[in-house]
Amino acid sequence: MLQNIPTGGKVVIGGVLLFIALIIILLINPIVIIGAGQRGVVFNNTSGIQEKVLGEGLHFRTPFIESVKTLSVQVQKDEIQAQAASKDLQTVTTKIVVNWHLDSSRVNKIYQEVGDEKAVVDRILIPNTNEVVKAATAKFTAEELLTKRESLKLAIDEGLTVRLKTYNVVLDDVSIVDIDFSKEFNDAIEAKAAAIQKAQKAENDLRRIEIEAKQTIESAKAQAESIRIQSAALAENQRLVEWEAVKKWNGVLPQYQLGGATPFVNIPTR
Repeated sequence: MLQNIPTGGKVVIGGVLLFIALIIILLINPIVIIGAGQRGVVFNNTSGIQEKVLGEGLHFRTPFIESVKTLSVQVQKDEIQAQAASKDLQTVTTKIVVNWHLDSSRVNKIYQEVGDEKAVVDRILIPNTNEVVKAATAKFTAEELLTKRESLKLAIDEGLTVRLKTYNVVLDDVSIVDIDFSKEFNDAIEAKAAAIQKAQKAENDLRRIEIEAKQTIESAKAQAESIRIQSAALAENQRLVEWEAVKKWNGVLPQYQLGGATPFVNIPTR
């Protein structure tokens, strides 16, 4: 029958058949592309989740039987706030940032047992982080939580690494963003700091007064010693007495109506 169809008609029919074939291919979608930083989990309608994990690149699936779910294996970042009690029973609110990623070789198990990335955060990351933070915080007093922040981070890091590993989740890093206490505790800390500052000021004032008193005493001693030395010198040298008087004289001779000796003039008699 095709032999009786003109050449132009054959081209049209061929184009239509090709178009139909493309439509069918698009509908059954047998090609799967796994992007960078992703892995593919294969679900078979007859046997469930498959053992094979699809890596980055182009893959084929069996139409109508297999479907592929892509999961990210890149590092994820989530901020989590946890409440706990310190060793001395102070209420502590800790805000931490958790960096994590899925085990690329076990994404099929993760998806089968937990779900996608959001399910991992809600069902695994948040509850386990809260439990680890509570356990770690209970090892420190409120004051130690402020002075030993790195030790707290290490305790959280170690505890969370172990917990997440059981769910095929890898912990990359933990950062403590903020540690906050109850209003009562914060007020007590501020009052303590103010008292310490006041005590230090009082101590500094006392030291200043002691130093000034010692300086005054030493100055008085020095002045008294100077007077003693001058008095001794004047007593031993009469001419020095006269010289001291000359230094204090204003140059005006005193007036004597009844006569008398002229000051500073010593006329020898024969």
